[in-house]
Amino acid sequence: MLRVGLLTSGGDCQALNATMRGIVKGLSSNVEELEVYGFLNGYKGLIYGDYRLLTAQDFSGILTKGGTIIGSSRQPFKMMRVPDEKGLDKVEAMKQNYYKLRLDCLVILGGNGTQKTANLLREEGLNIIHMPKTIDNDIYGTDMTFGFYSAVNIATEAIDCIHTTASSHNRVFIVEIMGHKVGQLCLYAGIAGGADIILIPEIPYDIDKVIEAIDHRTKQGKGFTVIAVAEGAISKEKAAMGKKELKEYMKDNKHPAVSYEIAAEIEERSGTEVRVTVPGHTQRGGSPCPYDRVLSTRLGAACAKAILNGDYGYMIGIVNGKTKKVPLGEVAGKLKTVSPDDQIVKEAKLIGISFGD
Repeated sequence: MLRVGLLTSGGDCQALNATMRGIVKGLSSNVEELEVYGFLNGYKGLIYGDYRLLTAQDFSGILTKGGTIIGSSRQPFKMMRVPDEKGLDKVEAMKQNYYKLRLDCLVILGGNGTQKTANLLREEGLNIIHMPKTIDNDIYGTDMTFGFYSAVNIATEAIDCIHTTASSHNRVFIVEIMGHKVGQLCLYAGIAGGADIILIPEIPYDIDKVIEAIDHRTKQGKGFTVIAVAEGAISKEKAAMGKKELKEYMKDNKHPAVSYEIAAEIEERSGTEVRVTVPGHTQRGGSPCPYDRVLSTRLGAACAKAILNGDYGYMIGIVNGKTKKVPLGEVAGKLKTVSPDDQIVKEAKLIGISFGD
């Protein structure tokens, strides 16, 4: 009997179900006796023993279903060694629930914070495999994360829709795209949606350069400008601040998000009318795109192969178009960011896209 645990943690995305389906189909097609336990609502389920035995029926018809059939929640890595309000040792509780079910391994689907806890459990002696999920595509050691291209599609569609109304009213429109620390999603959606200016966390912007880019378009006879702004975009002045200074500044900041702050500065300095659109969590929702369905199925099959071979302690990633087992200890805690020197950034600049720098 092969006993496998599944857990989805952190923010959801469109291809979590597709990935779990790939894992289970890969296992069930190759072993006669299989039990799959789903821990409900992320690490909470593993900590408090909230789980259910999943059947083949649970994995039928979920290739195109967004979200996660076993629920998710955010459990900060820095709090994992801190006892809960009743004094429960969370790490010990997770281990005991793993052993209670006599699991052969636990497959954990999630982003960077999830990955760090997965590595912690590996270090504690559990058989762990991590699957790289995030719409930010910021996990080190894999070229692509499932959920990214589905989110790109939605964010791009939002920019596409803004284009028509922006051109009709001759205004500046800002579309705020998800991404606190990494701007991959904003970068790809901005390019795909034909944004004129793209502002991401890795390239601090100068508001004067942003206004200069808007004025340049106006002089060319183009009456509107579309700006794609990552929610973690930061000005050069703020980027130069220390953590404490920036924290104090943000306390007094009257704007609900960076996009509204940028809009106010543009209006104040140039007199140009600006509108802000925030697609928000729609970027995480809906059905996975065909690319993600294929990627998730491939990663799921590769995960199943690793389990069948008894290869644990890995993240299953994709490198140069091929699935690959990446040692979890080598990538946990590392962040894959956009570099100003990346080819894609240089190519975007070559066609006239401004990054406000």
